[in-house]
Amino acid sequence: MLDTTHPHNYSYITKHLEIHILGGIKFNNLERMRVTLSIQKPKNHNVLRHSIDLYNDNTIERLVRKVAERIEIGTSVVRQCLQNLTSELEQYRIDQIDKERQENENYIRELDTKEKQVATKFLKSNDLLQKTNELIGKSGVIGEETNRLLMYLIFTSRKTNNPLHCISLGSSGVGKTHLQSKVAELIPDEDKVEITVLSANAFYYFNRTELQHKLILIEDLDGAESVLYPLRELQSKKRITKTVVHKDRKGTTKTIHLTVEGPVSVSGCTTQESIYEDNSNRSFLLYIDESSEQDKKIMHYQRTESAGRINKQEECSASRFLRDVQRMLKPIKVINPYAEYLELPESVFKPRRTNSHYLQFIEAITFYCQYQRERKYDEQTGEEYIETTVQDIQQANKLIKETLLRKSDEITGACRNYLEELKKYLHQNTQTTFTALEIRRRLKVKRPPNGGITNN
Repeated sequence: MLDTTHPHNYSYITKHLEIHILGGIKFNNLERMRVTLSIQKPKNHNVLRHSIDLYNDNTIERLVRKVAERIEIGTSVVRQCLQNLTSELEQYRIDQIDKERQENENYIRELDTKEKQVATKFLKSNDLLQKTNELIGKSGVIGEETNRLLMYLIFTSRKTNNPLHCISLGSSGVGKTHLQSKVAELIPDEDKVEITVLSANAFYYFNRTELQHKLILIEDLDGAESVLYPLRELQSKKRITKTVVHKDRKGTTKTIHLTVEGPVSVSGCTTQESIYEDNSNRSFLLYIDESSEQDKKIMHYQRTESAGRINKQEECSASRFLRDVQRMLKPIKVINPYAEYLELPESVFKPRRTNSHYLQFIEAITFYCQYQRERKYDEQTGEEYIETTVQDIQQANKLIKETLLRKSDEITGACRNYLEELKKYLHQNTQTTFTALEIRRRLKVKRPPNGGITNN
């Protein structure tokens, strides 16, 4: 019988063999059962230690012969013992995964009547987006007034059938990950999945509907390259499927299909804009504010926090309230009666996909304002829906104007920032020529990004 009392040294003892699983087992990579075994006869000091994948028949057979020879026991006994051990380890792993999922589900917070009333009243208030932005600021997000509201609305779109995605861009140390993590704190834990490192196949082993309408947060795109392809498929096709070969307990080989369904909203951070073009085409690009004014805001906050003058309880209350607001938003269809009359400037990069993002963002605003919209019903299907207003479109235009212009730019955001700073410097000093050394000193940059201009 398998004994898992010690988390790093399971034991499996029969009348013929005593086996220890050193280091336990991993609960991801379900297509493998990689273990380190210590095998001996009961009350015998002749021990064989071996690392092996218990799902690999060829290596199992070699181990059976090796054990039989080393500790002088029949191959049939060893083979049967290893088969039983594999079955028990497999069942234990499945039970533990199910237990962990059930525990996570139990953490879902239910709002009481008063909390629901307060959140609903807030969602019905005038200037909802402005008040939301103010609360985001109170939760501890310093500056970035446009980016933080954009990100919050993009994260909110996870509850719709056409979620939006975003990538935060900026040089190292400017707060990309901090902004993403702080805004993500405003989303309920049960609605998000945070990723630091995942194997290439990890996404295929989620339950079929486990990721539906979830926010997937990637701290650093550079550290998650292996999962970017399945993520892109989830973004575009809203489902991923993988065919694998699996052996059941009887040793019969079967082909099974692993399917995980979306839709999902994906957010990530990177300093390398050009490398992730396939992902950026599917996402809003949010350029972090690297201005001196933003530096001053952050440093002032840091000094005030160090002096103990920041009300952390107020920040926590604002975050908790916005999570409650998120829980009050219910799935509902959005129809934009003005969609046929909306056009993008001809200069917009990749207009087909950008147009789709533009319309989806308008729908996200309407969805967030659902408590201010009249509920209507389709005469043929009876389906409930709400309609976009002109005000929703105006607010969307105001928020994403800069983002769409940036996305239409022929050069990267880093180059554009450098070029604009250079033009500003030359205009202020009434210059038409400059040297690389002069600009590096005045603009405090090491070199022009991507080998940009050094003389003019």
